[in-house]
Amino acid sequence: MTFEILALVMTAACIVLGARFIVFGGSVLKEWGLEQSIGALILFRRMGLMYLGLALMFFLGRTAGSSDIRSAVCLVMGGTAMLLAGLGLYEFLARRVSAGIFRSAVAEAVLGAAFIWVWWAG
Repeated sequence: MTFEILALVMTAACIVLGARFIVFGGSVLKEWGLEQSIGALILFRRMGLMYLGLALMFFLGRTAGSSDIRSAVCLVMGGTAMLLAGLGLYEFLARRVSAGIFRSAVAEAVLGAAFIWVWWAG
């Protein structure tokens, strides 16, 4: 996998997540077995905008050549995605979320591994 392909995958994923968090945040909370509240929905809308910003960053940077900055992006995104997957598992084991978190955790682990792979191969 190349950085350009991974950046396009992230662009699409971040657009979908951003739109879902902004418009359908309550469905994500329900999927994870969490109570819907005004505060959680406000945070989800804010996170949705962050995802849309990441989508734009990855789209504009998709053709970036091998560099220290691209390596840093791969390492930070890979590490963050792996930590998010671990946090999802931790919250499930602590019985704070339902098994619905596994879809997110698996996707995060796969994306994290892909970023580490691109960094390693780069």
